[in-house]
This record gives sequence, structure tokens and C-alpha cells, in this order.
Amino acid sequence: MTLPLKQATGGVYSDMRNAKRTLRARILSARDRLPEEVRSEASRAIASALAARPDFQAARTLLLTLPFGSEWNTSPLFHVAFSHGKAVAVPRVDVAQRMLELCAVTDVERDVAPGYRGIREPLPHCNRIDPSTVDWVLVPGVAFDAEGNRLGYGGGFYDRLLPLLPLTAAKLAGAFDLQVVDRIPTAVHDLPIDAIVTEMRTISRQR
Repeated sequence: MTLPLKQATGGVYSDMRNAKRTLRARILSARDRLPEEVRSEASRAIASALAARPDFQAARTLLLTLPFGSEWNTSPLFHVAFSHGKAVAVPRVDVAQRMLELCAVTDVERDVAPGYRGIREPLPHCNRIDPSTVDWVLVPGVAFDAEGNRLGYGGGFYDRLLPLLPLTAAKLAGAFDLQVVDRIPTAVHDLPIDAIVTEMRTISRQR
């Protein structure tokens, strides 16, 4: 029996949500089990590889994220960016609009504090940054594949933010190698990133 289009579409999206939920739980569990010393060493390797990229070195305004939970430690990237005089934006969640505000951070110790769901984000005194000025983006995620597809945490915040950034902005992800999988379930609105940098390799999306 052929289902009405609405029902069929609903079934497909339901299957996709379930597939994403299962994959998200599996990767988060594996990431959480990484020993602290392994996570620290891998984080240094990821940060070093990202900072050495020509697109990072050429960028004037970076959008970076601070680590949360068992994510890799992004702090070294902040130090490199500040030492080279780059402008650094960090996202802050606008719960009412379900959007990310981009705010300037010049001192991580002074300018950020735990906010939405305990994630560190800019304090109210930080000035807003226009998304159109960003030319390099560190995109967080739970899992990634070689096609540049990413699996986020399920809130959809970056799905809504990425289309607002310049098409020319470099979109990179740092991740532990165990976060790279064969295939990420994707929908039409899911935008791919340019490359994933792990402690072992860099995987660039084939355009």
C-alpha cells in the first residue's frame, strides 16, 4: 500500500531521527570513555593542526567554541588567535529565538561563564559580532563523515547559524578520530563542512 506523501515523509524523518539518536548515543559513550591523558594529548594535536592551516592563519575573524563535557580542548586555539591579533567570536544561546548570538571575546577567563545547559558562553558585557564578518568557523559536533556531514547535539543551533555566515568562510571541525564514521544520516537542511581535523589525520570534503 502506498502511503500518503505526508505520512511517508513523516516516516522517513522519524527513521532518520532514530538513526541520529542511536549514532549520537554510541559516539558520545565512546568519547566519554577516553582516558584524560589520551584526550589531552589528542587535543593538543588537533589544535596544532588547525592552527597550522593556511585558512586559519589568513582569517581575521574566527568563530570558536569552548569545550563542553568530553569534547576536545579548544583552548590552545584561543591562545594562538589572541597572540596573532585576530578577532574571536564565541556563540551565546538565545533561548527565546533558538538562535546563536555571536559575541566578541578577548579574555576567556574574564569574558565567559557557564550558560545554556552549562556550556561556557560570553557574558552580557561582550559586544555582538555580525555573522557576515566571520571568515573561519570551528563547527562543533558529535560525529562526522568523509563527505563533511556532521551530527550535532540535536538542538539545531548550528543548522540555523551556518546559512547566515559568508559562503566563503572556512568551516572546519576538530574531533577525536573515533568521532569519524562511515556515514551520517542527513536531511536537506544539513550543510556540510569543509574538513575534519583529528589527532591522526585531516579529512577534506571532495567538492
